[in-house]
Amino acid sequence: MSPHPLVPIARTRVKLAVSGALTVGAVTAGLPAWTVAALALTSIAIPVAVVLVGGGPLLRELLLPVTGVRTDSGLAHTPEESERLMT
Repeated sequence: MSPHPLVPIARTRVKLAVSGALTVGAVTAGLPAWTVAALALTSIAIPVAVVLVGGGPLLRELLLPVTGVRTDSGLAHTPEESERLMT
């Protein structure tokens, strides 16, 4: 398996959140049971698909996002750039 998923995990996390919110909204709005069931099954299918593609580590990344500043994001300065900006 490749180290990088086919679809970015952040995008999959957004889809999972939207699907869950739609499921809660459907229950709250009193939509028909088949609609709620379809949305709930979609919410369950997303993590299952992630496990099938990337296993446990990718599922953990989906459900427990890493917080904090990443230095590989391109937004951080190298030590030389930081020194130059401070002077």
